[in-house]
Amino acid sequence: MFEQILMSTGHQYGNLTVDKRPKYYGREFGNQTRNFRLYYDGKHFVGEKRFESIHDLVTDGLITLYIETKAAEYIAKMTINPIYEHIGYTTLSREPTNKKHTVAVRDTFDGKESAGDNDTVEKRLTSLVRRATLKENEHIPKYEKVHSFKVHTFRGPHWCEYCANFMWGLIAQGVKCADCGLNVHKQCSKMVPNDCKPDLKHVKKVYSCDLTTLVKAHFTKRPMVVDMCIREIESRGLNSEGLYRVSGFSDLIEDVKMAFDRDGEKADISVNMYEDINIITGALKLYFRDLPIPLITYDAYPKFIESAKSTDHDEQLEILHEALNLLPPAHCETLHYLMAHLKRVTLHEKENLMNSENLGIVFGPTLMRAPELDAMAALNDIRYQRLVVEMLIKNEDILF
Repeated sequence: MFEQILMSTGHQYGNLTVDKRPKYYGREFGNQTRNFRLYYDGKHFVGEKRFESIHDLVTDGLITLYIETKAAEYIAKMTINPIYEHIGYTTLSREPTNKKHTVAVRDTFDGKESAGDNDTVEKRLTSLVRRATLKENEHIPKYEKVHSFKVHTFRGPHWCEYCANFMWGLIAQGVKCADCGLNVHKQCSKMVPNDCKPDLKHVKKVYSCDLTTLVKAHFTKRPMVVDMCIREIESRGLNSEGLYRVSGFSDLIEDVKMAFDRDGEKADISVNMYEDINIITGALKLYFRDLPIPLITYDAYPKFIESAKSTDHDEQLEILHEALNLLPPAHCETLHYLMAHLKRVTLHEKENLMNSENLGIVFGPTLMRAPELDAMAALNDIRYQRLVVEMLIKNEDILF
């Protein structure tokens, strides 16, 4: 038994001991010696899998070794001619929106082809991989998005939604997309196209949520928090002195954040709830600061900074145009909407005392974050961040 090889000094479990330090173990299986490292941090783990007991670890190891030994050919064919390419898929929380289609489905156990009427096929897909074709709404923006896969433990028998093959093991049998719920083998996750369709069942917050994920989940061009805050600001705050520069009460700004996370587009940010417009501007700035990927993304950041360092106006615009093309569609659309708004803010400069330079100081570090720069370099970039936003505001009509 595998238990016999798990002998070392450390924590005692019956007649088994496990060291907190990594240990190497070997075991002959199928005329081959298999080696692995065992760790302990409160749970026993090998690689990404964590087990409550040695017995679970051994059981899972035996299953994996058996599958790899007896089903090598099966595993090798898993990503060949996947079911994904033939019928597409939808997440578990979505209902099919188009007519049913009769399709041939490969039997994952005996390799035979099976076909039937529409109801039979739909039942087959649901029981095997819970798939259905999903007709895209032509009016919904189509933004490419990678899946956010995380190791997942599935309860009961489960099948991969990419290759339609069985997912084995006791725990961590595969990965699950945190945004759309797609369940696939870890090796299949490398083959899935960047076509994640986030679902509100999985996307449960507005703030601190990836921007593209949010707009795809809500079927909008821009995050609703940006649209709603800007509409509210323009309806009653354009003449407010120090707009965006003056801070609102942090507790009330946090209330607005929780309202959006809880109620989404139904959040009430009217004057009846928040008379001080600085609460709304503070909530908008907080949204951009909380983005896991800044509005001006890390990939595009160097190009935007390069434009600010140029001394030639035409060259600045040319580099800025190139930089904008590096942004994901949702980021570019949101940036355009925000810059058009800030330009309208500058039209009321006599009342609000906010010109493009002042707004650049406020929004530079809010919209841009230096990717892994040392403290001195990041400090030097602040000046260029301000210039980038200032140029975007002044040339909004030309650049977008």
